[in-house]
Amino acid sequence: MGITHNPHHNHFPTKKLITWALYALIPLALLHFYLFPLSFPHRQSPSPPHSQTPVHTISSSHQATGERRLRCDYGEGRWVRDAAGPLYNGTRCGTIKDGQNCMAHGRPDTGYLHWRWEPKRCALPRFDPASFLTLLKGRHLAMVGDSMARNQMESLLCLLATASRPELVYRDGDENKFRRWVFREHNATVSVFWSPFLVRGVEKSAAAAAAAGLDHNELHLDSADARWASELDRMDAVLFSVGHWFLHPAVYYEGDALLGCHHCPGLNHTEIGFFGVFRKAIRRALREVVDAEKEKLVVVTTFSPAHFEGEWDKAGACPKKEPFGEGEREMEYTDKEMRKIELEEAAAAAAEAMAKGGRVKIEALDVTELALMRPDGHPGPYMYPNPFAEGPKERVQNDCVHWCLPGPIDAWNEILLDMMKRWKEE
Repeated sequence: MGITHNPHHNHFPTKKLITWALYALIPLALLHFYLFPLSFPHRQSPSPPHSQTPVHTISSSHQATGERRLRCDYGEGRWVRDAAGPLYNGTRCGTIKDGQNCMAHGRPDTGYLHWRWEPKRCALPRFDPASFLTLLKGRHLAMVGDSMARNQMESLLCLLATASRPELVYRDGDENKFRRWVFREHNATVSVFWSPFLVRGVEKSAAAAAAAGLDHNELHLDSADARWASELDRMDAVLFSVGHWFLHPAVYYEGDALLGCHHCPGLNHTEIGFFGVFRKAIRRALREVVDAEKEKLVVVTTFSPAHFEGEWDKAGACPKKEPFGEGEREMEYTDKEMRKIELEEAAAAAAEAMAKGGRVKIEALDVTELALMRPDGHPGPYMYPNPFAEGPKERVQNDCVHWCLPGPIDAWNEILLDMMKRWKEE
């Protein structure tokens, strides 16, 4: 039997059917819009006010070419086990300062080499030396600061040396405080400048200070250290890393005025601590780069905490063999304040640089939390070769400040590479 056409079906309420269909489509359309938002041409928004400009966060680079990269804060995360281990071997890299060459000095455990930093909200790519050298082609990267700047520079140099041989072209001083390398294949230059205060200063360990019997440092906060500032025009990227020297006894000057001192009981000076002075020094250095005529990337590496447990010369002063877990260790007041000052001054300088045309890009490389969670990554007694070759010792000098190479500080340079990528894109 065939289907019979009923003429009464022509009177079905067509308007109601259309209305119901529209009501059904509306939520589907809204869901589609939520999941797949429309893409509009990028329109540059006006710069935010000075006080509201945050420090630039670091973005993940795992996006397709041309796609807008998600912003990411690499300063928050956790250390996870990594079977692959480091790119380089500390016994073969010829640029490591002797005191940080833990493998060559006989450190017996190797577990500290098998951890990677995993940010909470994005992926941190492994260091790619070829990519870094390509980004640095025809450019000069200078790392300026104290021994932590040198520690990070030597990590970077060892990482890059796995892809291309660095040639030492300049060296000044027995302690290698001023050095420069060139990667000829890429016309890329990496330098280190010793400047523990960033501003003009006299170290108590300097020959003139020692001859005068000074037991404190002298800082002149009105001018940047000329040793690095005089070469600023020849730098394309600058990394500042200071902090620990500001904890030492010091007397502070600004112009002809004596401001006060820190920990100077034998002098008739006002005790003013060091936090305010640290802020002034960071601000003065950043003002120097903000006023530079040449385009450049400026990075402030934040304070890296120490991990001494008790006395510095006690056996086992930094005995940990694994990282702290999330929430296991709270940041101490000094570490927190130093980091806060660096983040705030970098943000203010970034806003000022943007207001002056944006030739200079200023960012903070926030490593304080990364460093805090790695008590296992210091040389400890292996700052010297084979410290226990003649048996156990009750007293032995320890380094619980600097980092073994290879070691946790290699992650600092993985983040720096991502900064370099974004700088090149922008």
